[in-house]
This record gives sequence, C-alpha cells and structure tokens, in this order.
Amino acid sequence: MSDESRPESPAGAPKRRGKAARKHTVGRVILISAVVLALITGLGTVYFIRHLNGNIEGLSLDALGDEERPEKVYTGNGEPLNILVMGSDSRDCEGCDIDEEGGGGSDTTILVHLSADRSRAYAVSIPRDSIIDRPECNDGESAAATDVMWNAAYTEGGPVCTLDQLETTTGIYVDHFVVVDFASFGDMVDAVDGVPVCVPEDIVDREHQIFVPKGNPSVLSGDQALDYVRARYVGEQIQQNDISRIRRQQEFIGALVREVQSAGTLTRLDKVVKFLDAATRSLTTDEEFASVTRLGKVAMQLQNIGLDKVQFVTLPTEYYPRDSEFWGKVYWTPEAEQIWKLINEDKAIPPRLLGGDAVSAEGPPGATETPSPTAGGETPSPSETPSETPSETPSETPTPTETPTPSETATPDAPATTEPEPVPGICG
Repeated sequence: MSDESRPESPAGAPKRRGKAARKHTVGRVILISAVVLALITGLGTVYFIRHLNGNIEGLSLDALGDEERPEKVYTGNGEPLNILVMGSDSRDCEGCDIDEEGGGGSDTTILVHLSADRSRAYAVSIPRDSIIDRPECNDGESAAATDVMWNAAYTEGGPVCTLDQLETTTGIYVDHFVVVDFASFGDMVDAVDGVPVCVPEDIVDREHQIFVPKGNPSVLSGDQALDYVRARYVGEQIQQNDISRIRRQQEFIGALVREVQSAGTLTRLDKVVKFLDAATRSLTTDEEFASVTRLGKVAMQLQNIGLDKVQFVTLPTEYYPRDSEFWGKVYWTPEAEQIWKLINEDKAIPPRLLGGDAVSAEGPPGATETPSPTAGGETPSPSETPSETPSETPSETPTPTETPTPSETATPDAPATTEPEPVPGICG
C-alpha cells in the first residue's frame, strides 16, 4: 500500500450541496506553473520538474536495517504517515550564528503525523534541550551515548541518526524525513514578499545584531523571520530553554502556510515559481521522498485535511532542578509517553494532553483568505485524491477504534484546557 493513499468516502454517504470551494494544491500549482513557463519562455514541463527535483538531495536509509526498526502498530484501514521534519543549523547563511553554538546541528525537530483516514494531522515539536539516551547509529559510525541533548544526534550522525534516535526512544516507525536548511527557509519567506505575524514587542539582541520589529501584524522578511524563530533573547532576558522558541516556530510556520495558500501568492506566477524553487533548494530527504511529485501528493493530503485540523503540539516536558547537572534542560513527562503511544496507535490526542498552548495551523479568526478544501460541503473528488494505484486505496472507512476511548478524553479532575503561560514574543 502506498503511503500516499487515502480511503474513499463510504458508499452512499450523503453529500451536502453548496458552492464548490477553490482547491489549490502543490501538485496543481506545479503543473500550471510548468505549462505557463513553457508557453512564455519555451522551457519544457519536463525540464521544470527536473529542475525542482535536482534541488532535492536524497539520502539512503539502508543503514537503519529493517530488522532493527519498530513495527507499525496500527492495523486498521488506511495507513498513517509519519514524517520527521528537521531544521538544519548549517551556518551557511549570513547571520545564522545567533545562538553561540557550533554549526551543523538541528534547532528544530518536528514529527508530522497524518492519520490513516486523513482527518487530522499533528506536528509534535521535540525540544532540542531534551536529555535522552542516544542509540548507536549509521552502522556503528556514531557511538551510543547516555544523558545527551536531543539535537546532538544530528551533529554526530546527521538526519538518519536523528530518525534512528526517534524510532528507538518512541517506538514509532518513521516513513520519511525532510531537512530544511535555514538559508532556504529565509528565501521561502522572501519569495512570498514576507510573512505577517503578531509580535507584541520589539525583539532585540544587540550582541547578535538581531532586531525584529513589533506589530500586529509585523510583516517579516526572510532575515527577520530567521531571527524571530531562532533568537534566544526576547527583550533583555535570555530564554534558558527551547520552549518559547518552539512556540514562535510553530506560530510562524502556520503563518507561512497561510500566506502561501492565500490568493495573493497563488495568483502570482512569479511568486509561485520563486517559492517552489526556494522550498526545494538545499532540501534533503530520504531517497524515496526525493521527488517533487511525492512531496506534492503529501501536501495535497494536508490541504484536504484542512488547516483547522492540523495542530502543532509541544512535547510535554519538565525542567531539571537547579541542583541538577542538567539544570536548564528538560526531560519528557509521562504525558509525553502517552502522546507517543496514541500517535503509534493512530488515535486522536485528547485535549488534556494537548494542553492550553496547542497551536492550530489555521491561526486566529480571519487569519487566512483561503477556504478549507471541504468548504461548501463538497467532498474532494476521486481525481483530486492522491493514489498511485486503485488497489492501494482502502475500500472501507476507518474503524471506530480510531475514536478516543472515554479514558482518553478529559475528565472533571483533568481539565480539558489549561491556562497557557505567556510566551515571550507571542501575542496572547
């Protein structure tokens, strides 16, 4: 079964009538862009696709060994998809060294989980300051280590080592990985002429020459966006951990997605081409995923899920005490283990585990101009549903086991929501 397949609607399911929503997908954008470029400049469609594919570097996962990888736990209809997303702190861009750390690490690690029925998606951020035990990886070239920071795996053995570390510590099988370097991230922002976010106060770090202007919204350029998502100083106070930075990253990624989906971007061919080129440039994935077509199919599925069903979650952690050698670092709580278990079983994460600071990709009311792909009651037609072969499409709807059991939902003694603490650099 293809990891890009998704189940059909139940036979005889009623359809609401309404005006069909405009559906913009990465796949369609690529096709339209290629055709227009061929007409205007004489470039062929094949050349354009090859150019984008040529931007992507594919790495082999053979070193992981199939026998040592975790088995997929979910056995219902359809197939969940787990994609490990990493931000490469390569220091190849001017001004990237803003946190006094050596280059080649990873500031960002997010596990993106698409449910088997493609009704929801979670993006779970793992604090890089998490203290864990790292397994041996890369066929023994990278030694195992105990009580080390999460992002040390990337420095020691690259993205494959980080993937191995996640599978070993969580028991979750990862289908694909994607690494985005920070230089390309800034180019993506500039390609859409900046991204609007709400910044409650100026972010100033004079030592590292960082300045992000306040505004509601403040339209950030590529360089400002890099400062916003990576700065450890907000005001005059250094953030001793990665939690507040994760929240800023989550808020900004959601804003970038909304900007890309807006009419102001999708109706401008020059912006579309610049964004696709920037998004694929210096992109590193596993070999199977190193194709613009494959990436486009997954993007289509995320689009069909709807931004309101895509939730950013920060893995629950606690600080080590002051008298600990790991003071300023964090460890995973039992709630974190519950989240990993639910993802492995492809079950919905209840509100009591999401906490009060979960971020939706949809953003605040009025944050996006792009209607949901299912707006107006229309169900995506079969031609818009990615599938490589008819036999790869499940014939049934997901079983009721995907619905959280009573024990997984909030109870009176476990509030459904908690009052989130103010996060520096984030509007409340």
